[in-house]
Amino acid sequence: MTDDGLPHRDLTHRDLTHRDLTHRDLTHPRLPAPDLDDAPLPDVYVGRAGPDAAQDRGWLLGHFKEPDDPRHSKDVEIKWGVHPRGERRAQWVRGEDRTALLVLISGRFRMEFPGRDVVLAEQGDYVVWGRGVDHSWEAEEDAVVLTVRWPSVPGYRAEGP
Repeated sequence: MTDDGLPHRDLTHRDLTHRDLTHRDLTHPRLPAPDLDDAPLPDVYVGRAGPDAAQDRGWLLGHFKEPDDPRHSKDVEIKWGVHPRGERRAQWVRGEDRTALLVLISGRFRMEFPGRDVVLAEQGDYVVWGRGVDHSWEAEEDAVVLTVRWPSVPGYRAEGP
């Protein structure tokens, strides 16, 4: 029996499912905690958002990553956006072909939509917009945001500053 009264199980790689992986399992002596310095595994990528985001204009995952990279996806794109106070999008996005979710990690961030502005002011505030919704943004304070958009559309790239 384990400390929590459950029968003890020896977990092997093939026994592990998403349902089985709890925080306790990940820190169990037989299952070492993840380490960024561990040898790479096929189809597993471990990184840090800040340095990785700097390599591709903030984007961590999407169609633009190499096909053999676990971060390559035709289904979704993920961006770690770090924006200094006063930074604005250079131009409005018009005729967007994707759905998007933007989550505020820190700071204060304003999303602009036709006829409505949304201010994200508390950690975890988020906004979702659908295909065809024009938009722009401004960092009202130094801000970090996580953006997820889907699908990942080849050929689309906003002009840089």
